[in-house]
Amino acid sequence: MIGCCCSGVCRALALLALFIPLQGRSCWGLSPSAGDLETSPNSDPDPWEALNRHKRSWVWNQFFVLEEYTGNEPLYVGKLHSDVDKGDGKVKYVLSGEGATSIFTIDENTGDIHATKRLDREAQAYYTLQAQAVDRLTNLPVEPRSEFVIKVQDINDNEPKFLDGPYLAGVPEMSPLGTMVVQVAATDADDPTYGNSARVVYSIIHGQPYFSVEPKTGVVRTALSNMDRETRDQYVIIIQAKDMVGQMGGLSGTTSVTVTLTDVNDNPPRFTHKNYQYTVQESLPVQSVVARIKAADADIGSNAEMDYRIMDGDGPGMFNITTDEATQEGVILLLKPLDFETKSSFSLRIEGTNRNIDSNFLSLGPFSDTTSVKVTVEDVNEPPVFSSPLSKMVVSEDAKVGTSIGRVSAHDPDTSNSAIRYSIDRHTDLERFFNVDAHSGVISTAKALDREANSVHNLTIFATETHDPNQISKSVALITVQDINDNAPVFAIDYETLLCENAMPGKVIQTVSAVDRDEPVSGHRFYFALAAPVAGNLNFTLRDNKDNTASILTKRGGFNRREQPVYQLPVLIVDSGTPALSSTNTLSVRVCDCDADGEPLSCGAVAYTATGLSTGALLAILGCIITLLVMVLLIVTMRRRRKEPLILEDERDIRENIVRYDDEGGGEEDTEAFDMVTLRNLNVIRDPSVRRDVTPDTPTFFHYTTASRPSYKSLPDNVVFREFIWERLKDADVDPSAPPYDSLQTYAFEGSGSVAESLSSLESLSTDSDQNYDYLSNWGPRFKKLADLYGTSDGTGVFS
Repeated sequence: MIGCCCSGVCRALALLALFIPLQGRSCWGLSPSAGDLETSPNSDPDPWEALNRHKRSWVWNQFFVLEEYTGNEPLYVGKLHSDVDKGDGKVKYVLSGEGATSIFTIDENTGDIHATKRLDREAQAYYTLQAQAVDRLTNLPVEPRSEFVIKVQDINDNEPKFLDGPYLAGVPEMSPLGTMVVQVAATDADDPTYGNSARVVYSIIHGQPYFSVEPKTGVVRTALSNMDRETRDQYVIIIQAKDMVGQMGGLSGTTSVTVTLTDVNDNPPRFTHKNYQYTVQESLPVQSVVARIKAADADIGSNAEMDYRIMDGDGPGMFNITTDEATQEGVILLLKPLDFETKSSFSLRIEGTNRNIDSNFLSLGPFSDTTSVKVTVEDVNEPPVFSSPLSKMVVSEDAKVGTSIGRVSAHDPDTSNSAIRYSIDRHTDLERFFNVDAHSGVISTAKALDREANSVHNLTIFATETHDPNQISKSVALITVQDINDNAPVFAIDYETLLCENAMPGKVIQTVSAVDRDEPVSGHRFYFALAAPVAGNLNFTLRDNKDNTASILTKRGGFNRREQPVYQLPVLIVDSGTPALSSTNTLSVRVCDCDADGEPLSCGAVAYTATGLSTGALLAILGCIITLLVMVLLIVTMRRRRKEPLILEDERDIRENIVRYDDEGGGEEDTEAFDMVTLRNLNVIRDPSVRRDVTPDTPTFFHYTTASRPSYKSLPDNVVFREFIWERLKDADVDPSAPPYDSLQTYAFEGSGSVAESLSSLESLSTDSDQNYDYLSNWGPRFKKLADLYGTSDGTGVFS
């Protein structure tokens, strides 16, 4: 019952394992018993233990197979054999497990195992399979199923790889020799426990002599000291990792490391020029930029940040310098207005200093520099300059027209000293209260002033150069109008004074105060008294409270609103001005019926009951009024219906019949009077250009004279009514006085062929009639035409 390894390599390794237990590997192994079948497939059985174990039915080796086999034939792995197999062909070997039939095959007769595919240890390091001997005829197992392992032996078929490459690293410039830059790491997929296939060493193949790498750790360090970023700021080095400890035949991989030298403040700032010259116009506004200067610094970032200051100069307080954080330039700003006539040039000494100085490089300093700046001022034609931007003036309210109030003054600051003309901005003096002398600048009144209407006038005065009208400046003249006593005091409000009928003598019924539109400097003082005509009245008296108020008191009691519901009390108010002014204000006192608490219930005159008229008299008056209204309505109705329609005999010609269609139905059933087909088809001859919703351009009551109109007698009987109705319809359409809505037009027309001619009063040429139609002119515009035809008129009639 012996299983043998058919591989020569396996036998050699097994013999070595018996004498030298190298790495715990053995080529011989006993099949574990049924209780030991759960042993981990990763563990290799000890060869000495294998020799001392009890005899089992299965005996075979732990198999090994080399990866990456490139032969054309299947790779022989090993042989399985059972002591039950007598060689008579009754036993059949069956293989199952990982890769069975797909990777590994077994000869069912001999137990030979072959690998049919190329194996890769890095993909799978071992395979666990199960072997079983079964009866060929019955397929019943003759031995228990046993498990064994086929391990894939590693070869050096994977080069080292830098999984994190390429690398980016930085190191400060001027760093000492051996400063660590970065650590690189390469991995090898080969078995690190077998041989040197996965043992990697590092070397630099590009990047010397600036950097070096430690062979075992992959740490990159500087190989030169004091590398200057300003000379070269970036290096690219190539690192190689080689397995087999770097020996011949080993595989290698490379990666790149980009090393950037970071900046340190090792360069002091320097101005490119020792002297700068700039020219500005004297009209340059304050806070404007005069010039920009910069101290050059080869460093970057915070190491190149600068601070500037003006060390000295001949224009103290005229300029300031700040740092533009974006460009690190020194920005010279103007703090005060320039004046060419006063000073035409300025000299400044400016210092620029590094803001962040590194103490490690002080020996390379000093980290500051100075320069001189000369600013030359150019003369420009400036507008006039007022002696004061604000002139305050005072004028009395009663100043006469033409009174001088004050004077504004301006001069030309240029050497030309042009003459100045003054004017007022009329937008600030819309009512033209003031004038200004164009040459002297004297401001005077142009109209009478009223302090109560406008106490302060804010004028804008323009000063213009006569030689150059474009040079204009302005100033403000603030004119205050002084008050005079020209307004009399009046009541502060409209008082409503209520007096109870049961008021006792001496009761204060109202306290009044006064207001005055004037504003004396010492304040108001008003004096109150009753006007002379009522000073001695028996009803009321006035008491001056000496505090610009006065109290109205009753002199008696027993007021009766039936006797007198309202009292008018004139009050005289005098102010304390010079001269004193006074006014008389009337206080209305209404007598009221009050309750016990003195609250008014009703005030004013009492509504007396008309006891002199009986109920019958009142009814008679009401009946007369109703009768008059009825008579007026009857008269109006009769006047509208005075003109009666013509009454025809029962037996009449159908052409003299007028059928009235003013109901919603039934009229069309009468077809004996005239041809209904004509009325039903009026639209076939209707003119589409006539509109009822617009007024025609030339509206007329008639479109033709009587002579030119065709006679209805000459028309056929079947179209007489059609033509008549259609003409009347067109007349109504163009009538401007016709209503815009649909209306009913009624005409009296007896047709053609009458022996007595037309009996219609509408076409009668005679105006002799007993009927008076003057009332038509009172019926409005809709009856204006009839009023003109039949009313009394001095003019010639329409038909004359």
